Amino acid sequence: MTMTTSRPDNVSSSVAFIRAGRRHRQRRWMLVTGTMALLAAALCCAMLILGNTIYPLDQVLRALFGEQIKGVSFAVSTLRLPRMLAGLFAGFAFGIAGYTFQTLLRNPLANPNVIGITSGSSAAAVFCLTVLQAGNAFTSVAAVVAGLLTVVVIYILSRGKIFSIGRLILIGIGIQAMLDAVISYLLLISSEKDVPTAIQWLSGSLNGSKMNELPPLVLIVLIFTPILMILGKHLHVLELGEQSASSLGVSTDKTRIALIVAAVFIVAIATATTGPIAFVSFLAGPIAKRLVGNGSYNLIPAGLVGINLVLAADLVGQFAFVTRFPVGVITGLLGAPYLIFLLIRMNRKGEL
Repeated sequence: MTMTTSRPDNVSSSVAFIRAGRRHRQRRWMLVTGTMALLAAALCCAMLILGNTIYPLDQVLRALFGEQIKGVSFAVSTLRLPRMLAGLFAGFAFGIAGYTFQTLLRNPLANPNVIGITSGSSAAAVFCLTVLQAGNAFTSVAAVVAGLLTVVVIYILSRGKIFSIGRLILIGIGIQAMLDAVISYLLLISSEKDVPTAIQWLSGSLNGSKMNELPPLVLIVLIFTPILMILGKHLHVLELGEQSASSLGVSTDKTRIALIVAAVFIVAIATATTGPIAFVSFLAGPIAKRLVGNGSYNLIPAGLVGINLVLAADLVGQFAFVTRFPVGVITGLLGAPYLIFLLIRMNRKGEL
């Protein structure tokens, strides 16, 4: 009799424990996400207020709503607002694309920077800027197409009887090295007047951002973010492995291809707009996971981390030193030590 009454009690306590854990994760997710959103809003305000001249927030807001204020309207609407929006959407794009690749391929090294996708976009953009001397619109289209072609080549070359994440990463690193060599060659044969533009673009910069160049980035992010969120429910299933995901009814190849295509579109258009801002896609996912914890879908937190990294790094690059540095230089200084640490840790665990 005692056994029959204790079993329902054990089940009830287990259910209560699971529900309590779920509520705790939800509260933590909301708290972290809300905090990062507020930080992003504060950084956006700082991007609009700070510059060669510091303007009061009320004047900035009035200029944004169309009031003509001498000096303020031009500086805010023409210079600072496009720069802020480029950093906002590019940072979000790099963050969610990096998180998608790292979660999908179950490896922190599997991000667009490391496996050559951004190098494909960069090589196409440098070719357009230095050889064809094309405009921004054509350069952006070429960068997106090159990013897609790069991931198709990597995926085809990494295919075997079964899908291998390690093989994909190694082939991606090899493709990246080849494309970086192509970029170096293009810079060597380019005329002196074209090299500075290409180098500035390659460093990852928000300098010279213009409102008429941002609609493609904004549109792609708004279209593909919901797609990644809808498909994201399969990400944790794919993390279980090929056979487990298939046994649970997930079409692994179709789902993986759809996720990769969506992430590549986002990262390619962001790269085409701002250049390859180093290590944002590499850092955003792990930071979001550390803040939010395991067992949560961290796409939006990763995007917010990407926004905060890009905007904060751009402010540091503009105002923390005597010389102004592009945002990619600052994020590179942050990301390189983490990459070394990660490689050392993975080597000790025997994962390399």
